[in-house]
Amino acid sequence: MFSMTQIDIVDEDMSLDSPVLVEGFPGVGLVGKMAVDHLIAAFEMDHYANVYCDTIPPVATYQEDSRQLVTPVRLYADAERDLLALQSDVPIGPEAATEFGNCVAGRFAEADVLPVYISGLPRQTDEVPALYGVACGESAADRLTDAGVDQPAEMGLISGPTGALLAHATEHDNTAVGLVVESNPQLPDPIASQVVIEQGIEPIAGISVPTEDLSARAEEIEQARQRLIQRMQQATEDSSRAQPLRMYQ
Repeated sequence: MFSMTQIDIVDEDMSLDSPVLVEGFPGVGLVGKMAVDHLIAAFEMDHYANVYCDTIPPVATYQEDSRQLVTPVRLYADAERDLLALQSDVPIGPEAATEFGNCVAGRFAEADVLPVYISGLPRQTDEVPALYGVACGESAADRLTDAGVDQPAEMGLISGPTGALLAHATEHDNTAVGLVVESNPQLPDPIASQVVIEQGIEPIAGISVPTEDLSARAEEIEQARQRLIQRMQQATEDSSRAQPLRMYQ
């Protein structure tokens, strides 16, 4: 499917037909990464290719129950669902984002892939996070409309590697979808990832994804956050400190 030096296919038998690709770089709330990690685990997706770019940090990843080293950025595939997932174990710095976008984005267009790029919008809310969709190309915009994804409620910009990938699509008139979801700017946000999957990826890719594990992780993270707050309050109450004593108070 791909035929370039930057993407090294490890599963030559995989057959895909105009797949949807979901990108998951670490970002605000780790929304994209958590969504992609969940898709790969839930569908037991196959390791399809390793991604090589000069701007990817020179590290090697080892995985559970395996001696085989892999690159930190990889593609996984599910032939049954015609689905690709771009997984990254490392952040891509702002200075490297543009070069990375130029490295891989055009390859997706050549291979007739519909990329879905995910970005978190820093915002703290107790309500269900809002999801917005943007697009490059009329067909991508139609996919968002058919999926029922809202248009942005305000003006904004998307930065980092996800922004670079979308900028490349815009500059080269390639088809691409961008999903922007409200996310906790300080903590991993599994609820935002769940919203992206259920309201964005599922209708766009025409698949059904079990998301119970993400709900459980959200509860665990919230409990851990509450425990941390309590410990910090306790430390403040018990810590040594000086305070004035007023004679006539």
